Amino acid sequence: MSQWKQIQQLEIKYLEQVDYLYDDNFPMDIRQVLSSWIESQDWDTAANHESMATVLLNNLLSQLERQCSQEQNFLQRHNLKIINQQLQLKYKASPLHMAGVIATCLREERRIISTASIQEQGPLEKSMQNPVAFERQKNLDNRVAVIRSRVQMMDQAVKHLEDMQDDFDFRYKTLQSRDPADRNTDVMKQEVTRLQEMLNNLDFKRKDSLSKMRDVIKEIDALVVSQLNPELMEWKRKQQINCIGGPMLTGLEQLQNWFTLTAQSLFQMKRQLDKMGELILKVTYESDPIPLQRPQMEEQVKYLLYHLIRSSFVVEKQPCMPTHPQKPLIIKTGVQFTTKVRLLVKLPEVDYQLKVKTIFDKDLPPGRVNRQFFILTTNTKVMDVEESSNGCLSVEFRHLQLKEKKYVNGTKVNEGPLSVTEELHSLSFEAQFNILGINIDLETCSFPLVVISNVSQLPGGWASVMWYNLLTDEPKNLGFFANPPRASWGQLSEVLSWQFSTFAGRGLNREQLHMLGEKLLGHQASHSESQVSWSKFCKENIPGKPFSFWMWLDSILELIKKHLLPIWNDNCIMGFVSKETERSLLKDREPGTFLLRFSESHLGGITFTWVEQSENAGEAKLISVEPYTKSRLSALPFADIIRDYKVFANGEAPENPLKFLYPDIPKNEAFGRHYNSQQSKVFPYIPSMLIPISTLHATPPPCSSPEPPMSPGMFDMLTQHLSPLEIETAMSSPYSE
Repeated sequence: MSQWKQIQQLEIKYLEQVDYLYDDNFPMDIRQVLSSWIESQDWDTAANHESMATVLLNNLLSQLERQCSQEQNFLQRHNLKIINQQLQLKYKASPLHMAGVIATCLREERRIISTASIQEQGPLEKSMQNPVAFERQKNLDNRVAVIRSRVQMMDQAVKHLEDMQDDFDFRYKTLQSRDPADRNTDVMKQEVTRLQEMLNNLDFKRKDSLSKMRDVIKEIDALVVSQLNPELMEWKRKQQINCIGGPMLTGLEQLQNWFTLTAQSLFQMKRQLDKMGELILKVTYESDPIPLQRPQMEEQVKYLLYHLIRSSFVVEKQPCMPTHPQKPLIIKTGVQFTTKVRLLVKLPEVDYQLKVKTIFDKDLPPGRVNRQFFILTTNTKVMDVEESSNGCLSVEFRHLQLKEKKYVNGTKVNEGPLSVTEELHSLSFEAQFNILGINIDLETCSFPLVVISNVSQLPGGWASVMWYNLLTDEPKNLGFFANPPRASWGQLSEVLSWQFSTFAGRGLNREQLHMLGEKLLGHQASHSESQVSWSKFCKENIPGKPFSFWMWLDSILELIKKHLLPIWNDNCIMGFVSKETERSLLKDREPGTFLLRFSESHLGGITFTWVEQSENAGEAKLISVEPYTKSRLSALPFADIIRDYKVFANGEAPENPLKFLYPDIPKNEAFGRHYNSQQSKVFPYIPSMLIPISTLHATPPPCSSPEPPMSPGMFDMLTQHLSPLEIETAMSSPYSE
């Protein structure tokens, strides 16, 4: 079933989440009319390769034009034409942005489907969707709006103050120009009295305006401390969770709006205070409140602006290799990676270019002995105004590359006490500029990075990235793996399910997670509350096996992604089921019923087990085939193996024992849409077939034993029963784990 059809069958509460994904950037109309085509493209890769993104954009527009021409409904045809025009205007100059938007929507759809299949959200996802968040953000919207209104009213107050002062100044200078002989007249005395009243009113107005400005400054300070900074920290935590497969990251535009409006209020107050400084050059007097209060208030405004702008300098896109877009924060030496930083505050015109410099491992803990690296490519770039960000400054580094330092000061660098994939590094970003007389040093850093030198280290590196971002929100805790904390199974199982929804299109259900919990923690563990150590998850081998739990699970992910994706997403693979559960499920089923599960003894293997009628009446016999791994599946699609599989036993005619996918789905109904019906026909040759065959022994040999050769008599019998065509046989053995 296609992903879009699965979406349409969800409950209304999940459909509301889907509705949130689609807007003018990617209208749902397109998702609907081009659903099959959209799902067949590799948007994740295109989001990091401009040439591929350009091709997909052109193809999408062509598909849309074709759909318009075929659409019979006049209104729908009109809407599609408008959408086509809007997409061309929006994405012609930025196809990468389009690919990124669509990739994010598809990925988030998969996560929603996965969540719906589990029937309830896990603790991490619930924490990312705090029910009081909406009210909290609404309150923040109101506070920012009130402050902006009060600051704008202050503009009017300062203008009124200036008018009052001009009027006083004019009358005062007029009085001074009078003949001294007239100063004792009643008219002059009245004018002096009037001037005194004006000065009193002016003094009152100055004190009132300064008092109101002081209140606004206090309000902004409280807003930043109590709401803006916590919202920023929460967004960064959501970014961490998103990096390891969690919910779609949203809220940056909202943060940017709050930061910009707050900064604009402070900029405006700075100008108001400057204006007051100009007023006292014309009129001042004893106990004038402006020279007494203005310097301190100006310092407070500068302080708030400095820290607000500094905190608004954020890493919008964490470092990521384009070759592995869904595994950020892992960098391979010699391979280009990308990252992007943004200033959430829209600045007034700056009179020079704002240059951002990248520095690797600036905050490395002192005395720590480990590998050292430097940035091989250009590490400085100028920030530009980004139209899609409402005029804020951003810069994307697309061609950064690391090289390892083999020697430092002539001495060979040794590795530290931790493994390569446990060493954490950081990428810092710095910039300097001056605005309104304020010197601002901008600095931010990425989440901790894992640097690898060989792609074989990627699984271990990704385990470290998951563990770190799951368990801490400290951005600079580079010594984390010196004493890594434990994770609860409730948290960890949710992250593992995200890996399957992100990389394989469908997450894990309760039963599958239960099996994984038992494999990792044992039968007696309280899975949601039990604690899992880092060593148990990633470093220690599974008892009796030469690999760890994570290496086993990651190999299955790779197998699904490369060889089993269609049938995995069609829910044909039960996958994670223990031998005990398998027997309880199949024992009462009719012969020919089978299920697919992942091998527990092979890395990246899948096997099927079927029911065969035993010689003892009423007792079912279960037989499993030797696991198929990526090397064997590279030669023959797994659906075709299910279709063509034969068992040769006791000299009888070979037959396919697979009839019904558990519980009772006819095999062709379950797998028919995935069969490869295009058999090669190269004339003048007769066509050849690759048929998976198992030889069933009376007593199955142990799985470690080599496959015995087929005797000439057996081969003659095989060709007699199968076909006169040339047959290439792929031999498998019945198997028991």
